Amino acid sequence: MHKFMLKLARFMAATGGFVLTLLILLTCLSISGRLLNGFFHGNLMQGMAPELAEWMIAIGVGPINGDFELVEAGVAFAIFAFLPLCQITSGHASVDILANSFSARVNRFLRMVTEIVFAGVLVLIAWRLEAGMISKLNNGETSFLLEFPVWWAYAASLVAAVVAAIVGLYMGAIRTFEFLTGRILIWDGVETEQ
Repeated sequence: MHKFMLKLARFMAATGGFVLTLLILLTCLSISGRLLNGFFHGNLMQGMAPELAEWMIAIGVGPINGDFELVEAGVAFAIFAFLPLCQITSGHASVDILANSFSARVNRFLRMVTEIVFAGVLVLIAWRLEAGMISKLNNGETSFLLEFPVWWAYAASLVAAVVAAIVGLYMGAIRTFEFLTGRILIWDGVETEQ
């Protein structure tokens, strides 16, 4: 089961990384287009080569229309896509100064509680994303510039959030089993045997 969950989490992270890479390229192209558009509208190009400047403007050199809408939707998906890997590898930020002085049993209890709380929050987020997606679907809301249905972005984020919730529930169950039995099932460098 753990291998499957780890593969699922890695797949989601890779997908999120791919989307984030595309968004970076989109942003770079849009900024470059915006700069070139300003350059071609500027006095220098209008004075030296007005025909070239007008031609470049006419063919559409400029910012990508709706770039911020795509970035907004893509980043939301990417954030949720990275959560499962962070959850399964215990990659969340933690402060261990106080916890290092506790016994292994107390630390297992703290990890169990933390994983259960994370799982609950992830389930809550997925549930509310689903409600938001249904609301956007029913009211037909579209983005301002590109006019794509807003529920598409909610649906993409919902898929990633559901995977994060599943992985969170799995990790909550694992940490609960570890606390109750004293056996560590998933070694991730945080546990210590005492």
